Amino acid sequence: MNERATVVRTPATYQDVLDAPPNMVAELVGGTLHLQPRPASKHARASFSLAGRLEPLDRPNRDRTGWFFTFEPELHLGHDVLVPDLAGWRREGMGEFPDTPAFELPPDWVCEILSPSTRRFDLIEKRTLYGQWSVGHLWLVDPQAETLEAFELRGGEWVLIGGFEADNEVRVAPFAEIGFPLSNLWP
Repeated sequence: MNERATVVRTPATYQDVLDAPPNMVAELVGGTLHLQPRPASKHARASFSLAGRLEPLDRPNRDRTGWFFTFEPELHLGHDVLVPDLAGWRREGMGEFPDTPAFELPPDWVCEILSPSTRRFDLIEKRTLYGQWSVGHLWLVDPQAETLEAFELRGGEWVLIGGFEADNEVRVAPFAEIGFPLSNLWP
């Protein structure tokens, strides 16, 4: 089935997010409901592979620092509801990992895996909102082009801090302590 992203232009509410079909990812930005199909196989594979590379950081250190990561968390940022492909919070900033259906604390890092149907939405609207909510780092992974771009928020502006392709080793903030060949994300 080849589903496409849909933008519902009528004023939408969180109830519209809850009522979305289960095969769709629902996001709410500025009162507009955005519906996207669940990720395609290359998209899902890149997300899974990247999470595997980051997994060693998802364990508390002796000083209880480290990260909490999750797939497709529902973020409630003001009146907007966003669902990044991956997100991470520093343990020292989050404290206990909540047992809730949604997160109100903005993550410290998000990763969007770009798809043809959501590319514009991820690059423009979501990137802008992540900056407004002071998400410190944003990674954009493109499975079609087999690239990764890493951005850091500085003075309210996104600054490109690394671009990777082919077999480049990815070693960039906020995870500069680990490295992996970018090609590990592709089948």
